[in-house]
Amino acid sequence: MPELPEVQTTVNGLNKTVRGLTIRDVWSDLPRARVARADYHDTIKYAPFFEHFQKTIHGAIVVSAERRAKNILINLNNGNTILIHMKMTGHLMYGDYMLDTKTNEWAPSPDEKNDALRDPFNRHLHLVITFTNSKQLVLSDVRKFAKVTLLSTEVAHKTKHLDGIGPEPLDTHFTAKEFIARLATKPKGKIKSVLMDQNVVAGIGNIYSDEALWLASIHPLSITSKIPLDMLENLFRAVRTVLEKGIDFGGDSTSDYRQIDGTRGNFSHEHNAYRLKGTPCKKSGCKGAILRIVVGGRSTHFCPLHQQLWK
Repeated sequence: MPELPEVQTTVNGLNKTVRGLTIRDVWSDLPRARVARADYHDTIKYAPFFEHFQKTIHGAIVVSAERRAKNILINLNNGNTILIHMKMTGHLMYGDYMLDTKTNEWAPSPDEKNDALRDPFNRHLHLVITFTNSKQLVLSDVRKFAKVTLLSTEVAHKTKHLDGIGPEPLDTHFTAKEFIARLATKPKGKIKSVLMDQNVVAGIGNIYSDEALWLASIHPLSITSKIPLDMLENLFRAVRTVLEKGIDFGGDSTSDYRQIDGTRGNFSHEHNAYRLKGTPCKKSGCKGAILRIVVGGRSTHFCPLHQQLWK
């Protein structure tokens, strides 16, 4: 699942490509249901909502894009905001696409010179927003889990989609003291699971929790309340370091994620723990090897030698 760095990289790309553009048309093959269900009645997977979505954003101008946790917010000049959560396998791209009327599938047009958009990972297109410059913003999502909805910009952050999410770890006003206080709300939790709890801190998932814990020398099974204060301060710094590095390297494309131009992010080449089972630990002077366990149902990678366990 795209985490904070991948979502922020996408938002940065949106602000460079679609800001100021006018929406001409919207296409999607997701709206199948005409019976409302609690899990999708206010998303474009519910056909009547998609019809509302189409009408509301038609003719609107993109004002800006921003991120909240793992959510992308595309703000429009008509007072509405498109919220996209990419879930497991979703990513957004911008380019010159065309619809094959025989198959009802979109693909990069012959005039599109960016071959990265033709990557097989980029062909599962389920939402296409066309602008008046005849280019498209597309959502590729092989598993079709992504969430797309429409909110009033004025109250977007107070809706169920965003309300209750923890503070942003890269916010300049977010301190180590506040970070430790947030962790303390789950005193009996395993630190790996607590880090990934979006109600505790926003945006951290499987990849960056593994990397931060490796960097801070903390075992993922450590009980939050048992970890010494100085180690929690180390973890705060480690979280910020790995998230900032993830953004600097354009996100992580170990799985399906791609940047706005269809290219891979490069953070996957910077891993110290995630998906490195059996490899020698990269920490200077450490003779350990990376192990894999499951914590809270999630695959977890760590070094059992230098990552200390507090229970």
